[in-house]
Amino acid sequence: MKISALQTAGTPGDVHANCGELDAACARAVSRGSRLLITPEMFLTGYNIGERVHELAATDLLSPVREIAQKHRLALVVGLPESEHGACYNSAVFIDPDGQVRGRHRKTHLFGELDRTYFTAGDRLTSVVDFEGVRIALLICYDVEFPETVRAAAMAGADLVAVPTAQMEPYAFVADHLLRVRAWENQLYVAYANHDGAEGALRYVGRSCLVAPCGEVLDRVEHGDGLLSATVDPRVVARARDANPYLADRRVDLYTEGPVEHRAPHATRDAKDSAC
Repeated sequence: MKISALQTAGTPGDVHANCGELDAACARAVSRGSRLLITPEMFLTGYNIGERVHELAATDLLSPVREIAQKHRLALVVGLPESEHGACYNSAVFIDPDGQVRGRHRKTHLFGELDRTYFTAGDRLTSVVDFEGVRIALLICYDVEFPETVRAAAMAGADLVAVPTAQMEPYAFVADHLLRVRAWENQLYVAYANHDGAEGALRYVGRSCLVAPCGEVLDRVEHGDGLLSATVDPRVVARARDANPYLADRRVDLYTEGPVEHRAPHATRDAKDSAC
């Protein structure tokens, strides 16, 4: 199955403009033969938009996105905020070509002051959707930086991990290096769709990429708006897991028991911290 990922600065706070950009990106993805398009984190509203995110989360954000998916007969993974029972979630929603919501993931690992101020954490390591013969796991930005989340996706049989992200400076090394390791150690595809440009005080690193189970970068956009595309093949995943049997060779008995010294964790990382 061919997939595409969108890198863009978007239009913070303007849902109508972002829907217009999504519509155009879908047309381009379909022209390439793609069956799935992945957007950046919080693409539909913008990420660093302050209290405005709660106002927009209370509106009907899904209907126009569902219409776009139906129009282009294209599946979408779209980043947007969701409001439920007084809580606001940073979400990624999977919408099929019929415009039906097939799955959603709510960001579980909240990053820095921004996330912790405006969002409530989700309660699942990952969320999995089966689509046209490909098993797709959803994560959001900081989630993918924890090995447990991608390993959970792999153990759930995922062929592809779709990661809407809003990765900012100075963390370019995540896109440059970490994603290839996540793909390699779990023998699956990783699609990382990032913002570019600036949004408030945040400067995004771009560097969206599509990575194969062997760690090879199949497509990449360094900076600026762009559309990435690559083919995801579950047979390649199966062959990679035969050749590189990390999953089969796990020693679960040692991971859950034993004389491990538990220490208090360091403070959570913030967007202003350095990489080291």
